[in-house]
Formats: sequence, structure tokens, C-alpha cells
Amino acid sequence: MSVDPRNPDGAAPAEATAQADAAAAAAPAPATAGAARQQVVLASNNAGKLREFAALLAPRGFDLVAQSSLGVSEADEPYATFVENAVAKARHASRATGLPALADDSGLCVRALGGAPGVYSARYAAMNGGEKSDAANNALLVQRLADQGDRWAWYVAVLAYVRDADDPEPLIGEGVWHGEIVAEPRGEHGFGYDPHFLLPDLGQTAAELSPQQKNAVSHRARALIELLAKLDGAS
Repeated sequence: MSVDPRNPDGAAPAEATAQADAAAAAAPAPATAGAARQQVVLASNNAGKLREFAALLAPRGFDLVAQSSLGVSEADEPYATFVENAVAKARHASRATGLPALADDSGLCVRALGGAPGVYSARYAAMNGGEKSDAANNALLVQRLADQGDRWAWYVAVLAYVRDADDPEPLIGEGVWHGEIVAEPRGEHGFGYDPHFLLPDLGQTAAELSPQQKNAVSHRARALIELLAKLDGAS
């Protein structure tokens, strides 16, 4: 049952259960010995995403390669929704390489900011006169929440997998991860807004989790669980 991410009533107490369910489901089925591996292009140049997805997909027989290593330029992200941007990026990478492609569009949504930065999370500061960097994005986020008592936030990840550029039925997985924004950064892991994204049930920020812990319960892990189920059903 989905929960409106804007409404924490009933959602936060269930977060620990959701994390446990995600951790259990995230344990991938071992690849069959001798089975052919499938090369898939990741429609992103984000090193953090490549590390996370490669670790999660390798046991399923997928060898993930970043689009930059194949000479593919970044696609435009002109849409107002995560799913439209994800599909557009996957088609762009597949068309340029002839390979199946995986793309994600993800971001942080903050209730007190009307859902911002949302699909503009990676360029939040740049769109407001600053530089395009995690540090600038985090500084702007903290600044805009300085006078806000409501710190409820959620990460969203939408994954799109296309078998080829003209795939009429892209496979879509979506994951949501609830938390709160803290002013002081904590932790050395992760990337993006992770140092400021506190998980109340764990008492840690996303950046304080080990990569293995994060890969089991994050928004991307949850989206991947849904996507893998669809991939298994389509095979």
C-alpha cells in the first residue's frame, strides 16, 4: 500500500518495517553459473549512482557501464516529472549505443518547500544563481529551511529500463524514502543531499550508513526491487 509522502501520519512508524522489507527483498538472486551476462549502459555520468547500481545489479548478471565511457553525451531533462525524464534519458543512451539502457531520475522533495527541489535537485543551486555542486545545493537547502519548523522530506527514485531506443514498453520502478532535513551535515558516505537527510528510526543520516546499508533500504534500492520484479516477469 502506498503512502502519500507529503503526509507523515502513519508513514514514519512504518518506515522501519518498510526498510526491513526492502532489505529482505533487495537480496538479489545469485546469477546462474555460466550464464551470459548482459551489458547495460547507465544513462548517467554520476559516479555515485554507477557504484550503487553496479553493486545492486551485478549479482543479477548485468554489467553496467557508464554512458560517458562510451562517448554518450548527457540527455536533456526538460520534463516536470521524474518518470518522463528517466525514460528520455534511457532512450537517449540506448539510441547512441545500441545497448539496453537503465536510467534514473531522482531527487529530494521537501514538504515545506512545496516539493522542491524535486526534479531539479541536481541543479538546485545553479538554477538560483549558484554553482552546480552538491555543496552549493545543500547550502541553499539549509538556508531555505532555516526558519521552517517542518523538516519532513522524501527521496524519490524512478528507474526506467529500455531494451532498445524504441522500446514501446519501458519497465519502470519507483521508490520513496522518508526522512527529515538536518542543518548540520553528518557522515562521510553517499552523495547529494545524504549528509542532511536524517532517518529518524535509525538516528543516522543517509551519509552515515555504509554503502551496503544504504543499498538495502534507499529509494533506489526500492525502485530497483520493483524494476527487477518486472524484469523477471518479462524474461
